[in-house]
Order: sequence, then structure tokens, then C-alpha cells
Amino acid sequence: MPANESEIIRECQAGDTSSFDLLVEEHYTRVYNTALRMLGDPDGAADATQAAFVRAFRSLESFRGDSSFSTWLYRITANVCLDELRNRPQEPVSLTFVGDDDQEPQERSIPDDRTEPASRVVRNERQRVVHQAIQQLSAEHRVVLVLYDLDGCSYKDTAQILRIPVGTVKSRLNRARCALKEVLRPDLELFELQ
Repeated sequence: MPANESEIIRECQAGDTSSFDLLVEEHYTRVYNTALRMLGDPDGAADATQAAFVRAFRSLESFRGDSSFSTWLYRITANVCLDELRNRPQEPVSLTFVGDDDQEPQERSIPDDRTEPASRVVRNERQRVVHQAIQQLSAEHRVVLVLYDLDGCSYKDTAQILRIPVGTVKSRLNRARCALKEVLRPDLELFELQ
């Protein structure tokens, strides 16, 4: 986060639209990754990312600084994604990572090229199965799991983003992990230590 982010926000609030580009540049990747994990497809994530930034731009004058800008922005992103999930059909959506290299979403971990090809195949299959399982969770469970476990937000930040108490974050996270474990039960052999 740039040291002068509060100054950039003030400039945006004063009507300098070019300053908003700096905020987009700084936060785009994390907003997109959050949307991708919540929605499960690159096109939907791109649309949600754009919608989140548009909503943030339109609401920027109401930003008071009670929380950090990133917390405020990720709250908007979570709300955009939750709106999208509510409007989707109830059947689970699968996340496919198979395709051209240009289409494959960027993962948090850096692949270890020294790993044997068989290990890479198993790791990729584990990631595919976990992403598909996350897509089967309820929106309430998915958002807390994505924010805390995948995006690395703290309990406090997750609570601020979702506007719920920290205790509720912890209980939803526990229920989300239990639900994820149930969804993954048929594939547990993929996760056994070798």
C-alpha cells in the first residue's frame, strides 16, 4: 500500500479521476483473486472486479476512513460477489483450471520446477478438487473461507469486510471447514500423506 494512499483518496474525493487509477492498480490483483475464489470462473471474476471498482468509485466520497481503504474495497468486492452468487442457479458451479496457459488463473503458490511430474499432477488435481469443493459451499461459508483461509485476512479484517462480529467469523469459518471436509470426503485419498 503506498504511503500516500490517504492523499490519493482525498484527491479522488475532490474529483481527480486519474488518481483512482492508482488505487485500481494497487488493489486490482487482490480484488480479482478474491472474486475468482468466490465465483469460481475467470470471466465472472473479471466482471465482479470491474463492478467492485465502479461501485467503489461511485461511493468514494462516502469513504470516511473508519477502516482501511483495502478493507472497505474488499467489503464492496464481497458484496458484489455475494449478489452474483444469490442470482445464480442453485446448482454448484465447477471451477476448471484446464485450458490454455493464458486462461489459467494465477495461483498463490509458486510451482516448484524441481518437483517430479507425478507430484505436480497430484498437486494440480488436489487444487482442482478443492476449488470445485469450495464452489459447492453456501455463499455465507464460501466468503468467510475465501477471505480468511485463501486471501489471508485476519479475523478482525474479515469481520469488518462482512460487517459481522469476530465470533461469528470464527463460527462460520468452523462450519465452512466442516462443510468443505464433507464435500471432500469422497476424494480424501488425494490428501493422505504419502
